[in-house]
Amino acid sequence: MIVFDLECRNGGHRFEGWFGSSDDFAGQQERGLLTCPECGSADVVKAVMAPNVGRKGNQGGGETLPARPQAQAVAKGALPPEAVQMMQKLATMQAEALKQSRWVGDKFADDARAMHYGERDVESIHGEATIEEARDLLEEGIEVAPLPFPVAPPGKAN
Repeated sequence: MIVFDLECRNGGHRFEGWFGSSDDFAGQQERGLLTCPECGSADVVKAVMAPNVGRKGNQGGGETLPARPQAQAVAKGALPPEAVQMMQKLATMQAEALKQSRWVGDKFADDARAMHYGERDVESIHGEATIEEARDLLEEGIEVAPLPFPVAPPGKAN
């Protein structure tokens, strides 16, 4: 998944959108499927974004999530306190769920499928899967869900 900051040309409203790829964004834009959540205009473009560049791997800290999630500013003011509170709760819930599951890396789709078909013991796992792998799992009736916040593989956190 890729997140773009989007902007409505009519009212200058800014918001974010999640897409499978840049091509997915372009296709939705061409078909007029993108609309401003504030005014409903379909004149929506990518907004200028600042890159999120992490620290080098040798520069301290081994946490996969910040101790206290930080709210990002949005155009025309900060996030509402309710949104910040919701994101903090969501980050805490994700961190707790990850403590109770095992990292399987890029073997996620294979392991989830093996558990579903009884080829191995069922356990909570988390890892990486392509969009196509996730779609295939869902089509087979295997319940999977994307994590709301990025997770660094064990030993790879900055």
